Amino acid sequence: MKLAYDPSMFRDNTSFHDMIEKTARLGYKYIELSPRTDFIWFYQYPKVNSSMIKDVKKWLKDAGVELSSVLPVQQWSSPDEQERQDAVRNMKRTIEITSELGVDTLNTEFSGDKYNPIASEGQWYKSMEELVPVFEKYQIKLEIQAHPNDFVESSVEAAKLIRSLDLDWVSQVWCSAHAFYSDNGKGDVRQQILDSKDVLTHILIADTMNYASNFGLRYIINPPGAPVTIHQHLNPGEGEVDLEAMYKVLNEIQFDGIVTNNVFAWPDRVEWSNEQTLPSIKKGLNIE
Repeated sequence: MKLAYDPSMFRDNTSFHDMIEKTARLGYKYIELSPRTDFIWFYQYPKVNSSMIKDVKKWLKDAGVELSSVLPVQQWSSPDEQERQDAVRNMKRTIEITSELGVDTLNTEFSGDKYNPIASEGQWYKSMEELVPVFEKYQIKLEIQAHPNDFVESSVEAAKLIRSLDLDWVSQVWCSAHAFYSDNGKGDVRQQILDSKDVLTHILIADTMNYASNFGLRYIINPPGAPVTIHQHLNPGEGEVDLEAMYKVLNEIQFDGIVTNNVFAWPDRVEWSNEQTLPSIKKGLNIE
């Protein structure tokens, strides 16, 4: 098992070098390289050259830290064909960068348009047809998660899409902070994980409130019915996810993939947040 840290709380006010060193001091051996404006940013072409890649590899080695995976987010399922083509181009370059960094795993989201899911699904398959040869050329594994506001928000439906590719190097990411979107507010984490266990290789851990609670009024939105999607990435115990059930089922299935601290609600209190989260993850998964 690789226990990793998502350094999103460092991305706005911390250099890449300092981010690596701070993550090491928090007690992690692995970093899940989430989007940064100075490297690979949301929906954009990577702003990375060979010199930067060389520096990053040196900084990681000096800090005794490794990258568990590289996380880009691209609109590769967009119904807009130009946007989809741009995303595929961006993803191709990201795959190359991942290989140059010596990392064997890229994880991402389905993206697309939740209000146009059929067209988005078709575009995703089209993008996969174009990207499969690139992933295979560089021998990079792909992990994908259903995300709130994606064309697929359900972890069960995401698993079906992944299985349909019939590629042993494509698997699923499951995020506890998205649990209530995976089954329309029930948040049955045990069943979600069991339903996806055959394709599950990566767990993201954070807490969140149940958007569907209180007759759908957990959050008051004005005007009522506005098309918004709300969730948080809180410290364990600050939300309503049944993390005890999550840990129990992960231990039952002997999960041995990547586990990432995916809390990023407290950029002004990073050390405090980690003190709440890291021990709880280790305890829940029986990690020494």
